[in-house]
Amino acid sequence: MVGSIDRPVRPDQPDPPDRPDRSERPKTPQDFDAKLAERLSTLTRASAYERLYARAQAQDAPFRERLAREESAQPKDSLSADKPEPDLERPRTYWTEVPRFLALWGRITEKWQGQWHSEPDPADRSHQYDVRSERQARAADLVAGIPAAEPPISESLKSAEKESNRRGWLVGFEHRLKGNNRLMEKVMDSLEAQPDATPEEAVDHIPDAIRYTFCYDHDDYAPGYWDTKSRLESSGYEMYYAKNAWSDPEYKGVNTRWITSSGQRFEVQFHTSESFHAKDEVTHKAYERIRNPETPRAEREDLRDFQRQVTSWIPVPPLAAEIPDYKKEGF
Repeated sequence: MVGSIDRPVRPDQPDPPDRPDRSERPKTPQDFDAKLAERLSTLTRASAYERLYARAQAQDAPFRERLAREESAQPKDSLSADKPEPDLERPRTYWTEVPRFLALWGRITEKWQGQWHSEPDPADRSHQYDVRSERQARAADLVAGIPAAEPPISESLKSAEKESNRRGWLVGFEHRLKGNNRLMEKVMDSLEAQPDATPEEAVDHIPDAIRYTFCYDHDDYAPGYWDTKSRLESSGYEMYYAKNAWSDPEYKGVNTRWITSSGQRFEVQFHTSESFHAKDEVTHKAYERIRNPETPRAEREDLRDFQRQVTSWIPVPPLAAEIPDYKKEGF
């Protein structure tokens, strides 16, 4: 027909895939329900997850490809690794930068590992201490008794975690007790530095033989700190030291030290997810190298620069900077 807007149809040409033949379409409500049930039966949870996962992978692919190109193009001897990633599809956060931090740590390791000396296994250090000495034998007995003081403290920390409405959670709970060999090392260093000190004094003054870490969501961090502090004080513990490091360029968090009525000291750290991950998963080995007196000055500067780069990406929670430092007189 002249002027018709219908497209010409050849009798031998089938309908396109997205326009099924009318003869296959449901003719009655019952046919429609049967067709729908057949399609829904194929949408299992597994297939739905696979579709969502494939879609997420496709959306994330440009970022991962760009990051890989930037890393491969950067000279291995360069330790700056702070060049912005332009035109990324998602905002840059601490978590988007973690692969870059780990790649940078790999380059630092490659640069300095020739000067690294393997340290003895802590399990093999006991031979360094002559426990036949009366003072050292007494110190060893005191260190062995520390775990007995831990259970009631742990119960108080778990109660604070459970009862708080600030969404705080304990992390690294399985590492709440420092190893005996490491404790003996600290005690013997203390007795060597203070020959007049008794083993009791050296052991009693260890602040982190028992230690815990609380994490809070970003907006709940400061209120969570005050809530946990109040709950621990209500349990009969006294805080004798607090250090707010949220303004520190190489470390973020608040470290506190406590003492029980019987004189047992313990440590509680307060972190966000980002600050704990940075401390525990990214910068821990750098921190250990910095503490090692045998680490060369040039390497130490690289390590500190690395810590500053990582820490600069950790967001500071609201009011966290206002948490005060504290030190009780006599401690």
